[in-house]
Amino acid sequence: MLNVIWAGMIIVSLFCAVITGRMPELSAAVFQGAQSAVELILSMAGMMAAWTGLLKIAESGGLTALLSRALGPVIGRLFPDCKQKPEAMHAVSMNLTANFLGIGNAATPMGIAAMKALDNGSGAASNSMVRFVVLNTASIQLIPTTLGILRAQYGAQAPFDIMPAVWLVSVAALAVGLLAAGIFEKGGNKKWNK
Repeated sequence: MLNVIWAGMIIVSLFCAVITGRMPELSAAVFQGAQSAVELILSMAGMMAAWTGLLKIAESGGLTALLSRALGPVIGRLFPDCKQKPEAMHAVSMNLTANFLGIGNAATPMGIAAMKALDNGSGAASNSMVRFVVLNTASIQLIPTTLGILRAQYGAQAPFDIMPAVWLVSVAALAVGLLAAGIFEKGGNKKWNK
């Protein structure tokens, strides 16, 4: 569906540029947009590599195991399936750590591992899997790293001055998401279709 939407936007843009005689402006915008995209990707790649490396160092140094034990009571309550699956507990805690630091790209591999570990093999999403998706969608961030990089890239004088707003919105989104998941769970949907 996204391919259809993008193709439609390109066709409409070309049509409007031809009709209004603004093909040179369209060509310039395409090249400028491509250049800006490459510059943004390169600036973000360095920060993502640094944070991903720090997470690997923390994992090798045992910090993530310590964090996993600290988050154990919360994770155990939100994800009862994790109590019998230490690999799920580790993947969920690593994913939460990366999301707390605002590096969602580094959280993705652990999120995939957590979903695989939480899968009960029934062909339907378990309640823990649904809660995990809700938790990742809300993405509570203590340090909004990616957003800070984007704001700095586009000239913000204080790229992290939005942190209180990010905290408020993240917590509110998480509360609403977990409440909705709980309501649907109690409403009789013990399994969710994939």
